[in-house]
Amino acid sequence: MSLPPGFLDELRTRLSLGQVVGRKVMWDARKSNQGKGDLWAPCPFHHEKTASFHVDDRKGYYYCFGCHAKGDAISFVRETENVGFMEAVEILAGEAGMPMPERDPRAQEKADKRTQLADVMDMAVQHFRLQLKTGAAGSARDYLQRRGLDPAAQDRWEIGFAPDAWQGLWDVLKGKGVEDDLILGAGLAKPSQKGGKPYDTFRGRIMFPIRDARGRCIAFGGRAMDPNDNAKYLNSPETELFDKGRSLYNHGPARTAAGKGQPLIVAEGYMDVIALAEHGFGASVAPLGTAVTEHQLAMLWRIADEPIIALDGDKAGLRAAMRLIDLALPALEAGKSLRFALMPDGQDPDDLLKAQGAGALQKLLDDAMPMVKLLWQRETEGKNFDSPERKAALDKALRDKITLIKDPSIRQHYGQAIKDLRWDLFRPQRGGQAQKRKWQPGRGWQAPPVPMPSTKSSALAAGDAQVTDHLRETVILAALVCTPHVAEEFEAGLESLACNDPDHAVLRDLILRHAQAGPEVLRENILAALGPEALDNLMSSRHVAIVPCIRTPGDADMARMTVAEELAKLSAAKGLNAEIADAMQDLEGVADEGVTWRLAQAAQVATQAARSGEEDDAEYETGDNGARISRSERDAFAALMDQISFSKRRN
Repeated sequence: MSLPPGFLDELRTRLSLGQVVGRKVMWDARKSNQGKGDLWAPCPFHHEKTASFHVDDRKGYYYCFGCHAKGDAISFVRETENVGFMEAVEILAGEAGMPMPERDPRAQEKADKRTQLADVMDMAVQHFRLQLKTGAAGSARDYLQRRGLDPAAQDRWEIGFAPDAWQGLWDVLKGKGVEDDLILGAGLAKPSQKGGKPYDTFRGRIMFPIRDARGRCIAFGGRAMDPNDNAKYLNSPETELFDKGRSLYNHGPARTAAGKGQPLIVAEGYMDVIALAEHGFGASVAPLGTAVTEHQLAMLWRIADEPIIALDGDKAGLRAAMRLIDLALPALEAGKSLRFALMPDGQDPDDLLKAQGAGALQKLLDDAMPMVKLLWQRETEGKNFDSPERKAALDKALRDKITLIKDPSIRQHYGQAIKDLRWDLFRPQRGGQAQKRKWQPGRGWQAPPVPMPSTKSSALAAGDAQVTDHLRETVILAALVCTPHVAEEFEAGLESLACNDPDHAVLRDLILRHAQAGPEVLRENILAALGPEALDNLMSSRHVAIVPCIRTPGDADMARMTVAEELAKLSAAKGLNAEIADAMQDLEGVADEGVTWRLAQAAQVATQAARSGEEDDAEYETGDNGARISRSERDAFAALMDQISFSKRRN
């Protein structure tokens, strides 16, 4: 069976030879450099103790310096699995997710035609290069000089010129005996709609040859010299040689440079790539007139684990970066990601290099942001999160994006990174003046009321309440340290904890940020922030040690019940304190039965929460109006009323 043209190239592009070989060998960690795709192991084809078997994962070839075995992924599977060529291809195609093609009796004929098309493209390269040196190309040479490309650089990049003639290239190729179908099949000419002689695809343009990873010219990119031309840049149409969604400009040289340790840079166009390479950034590529495709992304990751996306510093460049995030999230793997170096507003890499030099660009590359931060920037920049609904919308948008990640480990790390960024965004608002003030309808944010002097000795406002709150906070924090994975269910309650104890505040923050990473990671962060004594003091307190979920760490149901109960008690107590503060403001020495009723209700709720549902009828009394009130409620309320002086309201 013959395979269609390009099938094996696509198969080799999708596969990692390191992964294929890695199933059969143990890599030598001392000699191997995983980041550069430079892998060494004892040879699987002959017995040896030293690591003389070398895999170049970027180029897709292996070689043994002992037995001289060499080849690619297909030959490796053939030798190690003892199968034939087609069976090895089928095995690898299954791993790469590529269906085997149908039997094609004309496959050899098509392969021969591709070779012929590549030869025609090389003829066109030579023709365009010669045209750049003619008098008709004077304005094109001036343009290239202004862009910083001298004749030597023009030759290095094989830049040419297509004169503004309808059949210039057509006549030259026909004069060399090239058949019509090859010129048309290479995308160098288009048939006339009027039935006349075909006309050249490129006219009046500076020409940039586009070569595949093997160095064959597969297409051209043409830059219009006429400023009024509708298409400033024009690529070859798709042909048997050229699929723009599976091609990269400067692919082969960039792969070689990246193999030598240079960072892989993804720019927007030909001139950006050329400028980058001329300034020493040889591992630079560009998509061909479109946004980065899924296939191009896979090609980039075959060259380097973390390509740096260096897009123009305008709205279009930023939109392209944002689209790339959505494309990359489902394809993320351990060690494979993207970083983003956004150029200054209104500049591209070529502009920056000319204005500030290679050092300025290198600094941008060094400071390139990881993808998770750009994702966060996209969802938060220019937005106001001053309401719970807006915060919830942000959480949903980010959650929807994170769920696109298929790898569970990466998904968890993204979740933690987003939680840290969310904490940094909203943390400054907690504990600030905005939280201490109170919203009054029609009056805006008002300072909290100052208790009347006669109220300070009230039983409900005494310091004992602070001690009780401190004890409850201790139980909550200890329970979550022992069973941290339930903390996410209580984020809102944890954020509302007063935590007057500084150690408690630090513990609360650490739980919110690191609970999902597991108990060991959480404890490490607590020890680093507070030292071992703080954790020992927390767990050894007598009122904590007797709590069931502390004695049996990891019991999620018991921890949930304990935390929920203690948070409810704190909430009820806070509600009572708020009613007292409001009452002080509303009363101001004037009797009001509504206020006294509100205080009684608040006291009742607080006492019921403190009892945790354990009712004792003997503790209750029935008032004249039939209402039931506990003795503790009665005593607390009476103590409060004793501290307030009333006078009749005048009509």
